[in-house]
Amino acid sequence: MKIFYVFACTMNLFVNDIPVKILKPGTRPDDGTYNAEINAASEAVTKAKLINHLWVSKASVMDLDLILDLINSNVPIHLLSLVITVKDYAGAKNFIRKKFKVVKAAGGLVLKKDKMLMIYRLKKWDLPKGKKESNETYKETAVREVEEECGIEVRLGKRIGTTWHTYTMNKSNMIKKTRWYKMELVSDAKMRPATEEDIEELRWMTQKEVYHALENSYRSIRFVFEEFYRKRKIKS
Repeated sequence: MKIFYVFACTMNLFVNDIPVKILKPGTRPDDGTYNAEINAASEAVTKAKLINHLWVSKASVMDLDLILDLINSNVPIHLLSLVITVKDYAGAKNFIRKKFKVVKAAGGLVLKKDKMLMIYRLKKWDLPKGKKESNETYKETAVREVEEECGIEVRLGKRIGTTWHTYTMNKSNMIKKTRWYKMELVSDAKMRPATEEDIEELRWMTQKEVYHALENSYRSIRFVFEEFYRKRKIKS
């Protein structure tokens, strides 16, 4: 199974845990955020050129398709981050929508005073989440999944953001759209990890402990925490 993460609301993607941002025509990444450049209109994009912090400019939809396929492989590459300025932004968005079958999901970042809940699943620190049922809203899914996976009771808060967890399985391209919500703990008297969901441990963490846990997590999960911290800072 091949996996990559997509944040399509702002066209920010995480491909095999590599951050990829797609920009509109005529725009460029901030200075200091890249140290190599490829002009896709004048030179071919190859795996060997996908290194360091890279900016690919003037990319077509075909270039985007090629780049995603190159990154989404089992062959190690030395790419740290990627920014792609496309020639057709609307076409790029439509291409991504058509390339993958959408699976909807929701999850939560649960607060207990000054601590936050993380789960340990498949040798990574993660956040509880799960698939949306057809008769549910995203909010209902988020609460149900968090309570089922962690054995706790929560109160729903505001939405943090949306991630797109994309993977290839059995030769089918799938994309899991996950909406993330802030939640407040009501009770953890019966807290337990849902081992049937491959969850080994639940842990309340301070912000410092979360910082260290994110070193063994997914960049998509880091994004959720960064959005949470950013919005909390703006509110304060």
